[in-house]
Parts: sequence; structure tokens; C-alpha cells
Amino acid sequence: MEAGTALLRGFLPSDPRRLRLRLRLRLLRRRPSPSFPRSVRASSSPPGQYRGPQPKRDLIADWVPNNDGLVRSLPIYVGGASLLAVLFNRTVSGIAPVADASSSQSRADLLTLGIAVTNILAGLVWLSIRPKSVSAVEPLGAECRRIRSDLPESVVSELLWVWESLSTVTCCRSLAIIYDGHCIMQIGMGAKSSANDGQAEDVDANKLMQGSLYQGIINSRAQSYLANLSLYPGRSELPFLPTNTQAVILQPLGDKGIAVIGGDTIRGFTTSDQTWITYIGEKLDAALANYVDNNTLLMQERV
Repeated sequence: MEAGTALLRGFLPSDPRRLRLRLRLRLLRRRPSPSFPRSVRASSSPPGQYRGPQPKRDLIADWVPNNDGLVRSLPIYVGGASLLAVLFNRTVSGIAPVADASSSQSRADLLTLGIAVTNILAGLVWLSIRPKSVSAVEPLGAECRRIRSDLPESVVSELLWVWESLSTVTCCRSLAIIYDGHCIMQIGMGAKSSANDGQAEDVDANKLMQGSLYQGIINSRAQSYLANLSLYPGRSELPFLPTNTQAVILQPLGDKGIAVIGGDTIRGFTTSDQTWITYIGEKLDAALANYVDNNTLLMQERV
């Protein structure tokens, strides 16, 4: 009996706390571990492709531009069909062809005839008025690249950056910058010289500064956009631009100059282009003003 008790004490712990701890550990080991659902791909598209929502297509908006002639003549078809329907109805129903004001059917037919005629006239107006297609033109003139030789390299690189940016992103084909009473750069296409030497017409800065366009821009310090240059009488103040220049932006450079930007398309400069050109003008004005101030200080020191 004592041997059995000693053997039992060898397997069971003498401290009841240890016994409880072992039982808890066994229960935890037997408890099944929680299973978490695996993530599932929401899209079965191959990797590297767009998996987001696809844009919806407006079928009507796509169909109307592709069938412009049919859409414009559609009121004529509707109005003609309405006229035929009214005449057929009066013929079949046995109503007298003369309109009777006391008859409700006659009043309804007159109203229908008025609407049908209105539709036919609207269709004729739509067919007669068509938007004029606007396309870019090839500037007529000579290509030039004139930059003042006394400008430092930093200012020259800034001017060339402005030209490359405008000619690449917008419809700009001509650029002339007048600052501090001088034309510091004329680049792109220009009008042919009156001397017929194959060169572009020089920019007369003094004459330009005396004109109404320059004075208006300097006084207002606001950008001026001539969307269709041929409609503006101030076209004569810009003789250095190609004769078929379609649009012009006059961008003020502070209170000391302007940038004349010529385009090859009517209304070719968008609203975002105009805003961007305004920021470019401010940046260019800061660079040129810094150069002019430093040059003035050097001249004062020499004196």
C-alpha cells in the first residue's frame, strides 16, 4: 500500500497549484486554433494591368458627333412625318378639310401643324449653320533666332527654356520678348523682311512700346489674349509676326516689358495654357529683373 502511494506521488505533483496549471495547459493545447479566411483577389486580371473601375461610356455622346448630318436633319424628318400624320388623320376620319374653330379636333390639328412647321424650320437652321473647322496653319515667313549677345548664360538658358516649353506644349510658333526698352529675344517664325533678303523682320521695340497694345498691357498688368488676330485692329502693331498668325497672347513681364506669343491656330491657347503662361511670365520677369538690377549696380560702381 505504501509502495503504491509512493508511486502515485511520483506521477502527481505534490502542489495542487501545479496540478491546475498542467490541466490548463492541456486544455489550451487541445483547443483548436482559430482559422482566419485567406485573402482572395478581387480581380482575376493578370498582374501589371489596371484593376480599378472602368470608365463608363456614354453611347449617346459618342453617337451624336459621328452622325452629325443625321442629327441636324432629324427635326425635318419629325416635322414632315407630323404633317403627313395630321393630313392622313383628317382624310381617314372624314373631317372636313376646312378648319372649324368650334371643333376641338381642328384646334388640335392646327396646334400640331404649328409644331411640325417649327421642327422643319429648326432642322433647316441646323443644316445651314455648321461650326467652322479650325486647324493649324503653316506660318508664312522666315525662321529666326536672335538673342542679345550681352546676356549672361543663365538668362539665355532661361529664355531658351521658355521657348522650348511653349513651342512643345502649346501652339506657339513665334516668340518675342521686349524688356527694359529692348528686344532681348526674337525666336521662331517671323514676317519676311521688307528688304527681301530672306531674313525675318526685326522687332522695333521703340515703335511697339508707343502702341496701344503695349501701353494697355503695361497699365493693366494683365494678360491679353487675341484669340482671332485677324479680327483685331491692333494687328498692325505687330508687323514682325507672320502674316497668317492666328492667335496672340500678350503677357506682361512686370512693369518693364511684355512677351508676344504667336500661335498657328485660332483659339489654340486653352485656359490652362493661359494660366501656365502667366506663371512663366512671372518666373521670367524675376530672372530678368535680377539681371537688370545687377547690371545697374555694376554700372553705378564703374561710374
